[in-house]
Amino acid sequence: MKTNKKTTSNCNPFDFLTEEIIFTILDYLNDDPFSKKSLSLTCKALYSIESHHRKTLKPLRAELLSRTLHRYPHIEHLDMTLCPRIEDSMLNVVSLACKDALCSINLSRSRFFTNIGLSSLVSSCFNLVEIDLSNGVELNDLAAAAIAEAKNLEKLWLSRCKLITDMGIGCVAVGCRKLRLICLKWCLKITEKCLPSILQLQHLEDLVLEGCLGIDDDALSTLQQSCKSLKTLNMSNCHNHSHVGLSSLINGAENLRELTLAYGPAITEDLAKCLHTFSGLRSVKFDGCLVKCSGVRAIGRWPRSLKELSFSKCSGVEDDSLSFLVRAHKELTKLDITCCRKITYDSVDSITSSCRSLTSVRMESCSLVPKEAFVLFGQRCELIEELDVTDTKIDDEGLKSISRCSKLSSLKLGICLNITDDGLKHIGSSCSKLKELDLYRFCLNFQCLHSSSTMFKP
Repeated sequence: MKTNKKTTSNCNPFDFLTEEIIFTILDYLNDDPFSKKSLSLTCKALYSIESHHRKTLKPLRAELLSRTLHRYPHIEHLDMTLCPRIEDSMLNVVSLACKDALCSINLSRSRFFTNIGLSSLVSSCFNLVEIDLSNGVELNDLAAAAIAEAKNLEKLWLSRCKLITDMGIGCVAVGCRKLRLICLKWCLKITEKCLPSILQLQHLEDLVLEGCLGIDDDALSTLQQSCKSLKTLNMSNCHNHSHVGLSSLINGAENLRELTLAYGPAITEDLAKCLHTFSGLRSVKFDGCLVKCSGVRAIGRWPRSLKELSFSKCSGVEDDSLSFLVRAHKELTKLDITCCRKITYDSVDSITSSCRSLTSVRMESCSLVPKEAFVLFGQRCELIEELDVTDTKIDDEGLKSISRCSKLSSLKLGICLNITDDGLKHIGSSCSKLKELDLYRFCLNFQCLHSSSTMFKP
């Protein structure tokens, strides 16, 4: 009898749970790694189960990589961004330890590996679907050829791989037929010669050509291929093309949803007209571009309303053209007019009366907008979740009105010299979902801090 009591008292309650149930418990602790670590140290059984449950790993030290991967044999996502020195031998360790379990690897802040290490990695880890080689300034076409052996690859980032040329990208496009995303940001040796093979990728949805200065109108106008599957295109900081080249590039891309042309060609009527036929277009970003009034009005004549629009730091945006645009695009949910210094009360009046579904508005440094205009956001756009009015004339009455926006989670009030504690009290007492509050250059007293503290309680 004593023996039975002793056995019962020494029994681990987790022994009665299946491994699947414990895995479910561990899933709930994914956002709290310290709790998961503490749980794994309670007994040998949980220590073993936790090691088999972990799918994501972000090593702190490359020299302990072998031991760490031995401890966690089922890693699917490996983030090496905290290990700046990764040599070929370490990639060989990864390939031997992870094998077909590994699905993604991030080497965007690691250097010193070559095509030899990459070849070993992709040959053993044949289920890789995501590889991030951004900032690989020493990687060349041999490295790209090694990546081309990853037949199941779906997402590839090559940002700032300055030595990779059209030949290397061509190898990738031929070998990785399942690619859905390819990022060639600031690949300075890329020209139009690699585009035909890229556009032939049947599953390509996201193409980033930001900063590819070798692509120009003359080259784009000769393109014969089209990519019907393309949904997102980023051509920011491409200064050598106009609406002519853009029209050739996106010809046939009937599923295009998002387009970014930041710091690129002027937004003219011709450019807006070439996008007129893309009825599925939902998000357009013209940040930093010279904007013509005729171009803005032409956007207002598009057949279907946009969801997201950005004119951040665009010179040339004025009341008449912007008001005309928002009256047509009434389904806008995100609008960025940062540093549009020519707009006044009239623009805000049109925006708030036409776009009642706005959830995000950014209008930093809109210096001509009077304090009375900010009251309109609280009166008409109560769905706003993010509002940036940094360096504007907003006052306490504006804050009192904005406090009606019960879903507000981010509010930026830096360098707003007309607000006081009284205005912030309204925000603190009404906006219970507020997570971010920027009060740069604002002297907050303790009384106001006390009254506003409830909005930051967990």
